[in-house]
Amino acid sequence: MKTNARPLMLASLLAASLLFAAQARAESEWQKEHPRREEINQRLHHQDHRINRELKDGKISRDEARKLHREDRDIRQQEQGMAKMDHGHITKQEQNTLNQEENQVGQQIKNGN
Repeated sequence: MKTNARPLMLASLLAASLLFAAQARAESEWQKEHPRREEINQRLHHQDHRINRELKDGKISRDEARKLHREDRDIRQQEQGMAKMDHGHITKQEQNTLNQEENQVGQQIKNGN
């Protein structure tokens, strides 16, 4: 009976090693993709401050600020939805799409619309 235990133990160790390697790979993939989400969220945070500053300086109205905040909130929700569909990651194309949308909001702030 002892001779049967040794192969079973080796198989268990091999399975545990493979599981550990897969988890390490998943973590490195998350870290590799994480900067895309970080960039988008930093831009949204910066944009929020810009909207508030323009409102405070009287360059945009409260209604305009509300509209711009709503557009940024929609972009943030879109980013979160994209990430949720891909285990916390967003693709380069999704990042580009979100950046283009954020650029449009930035232009509206700049133009006072």
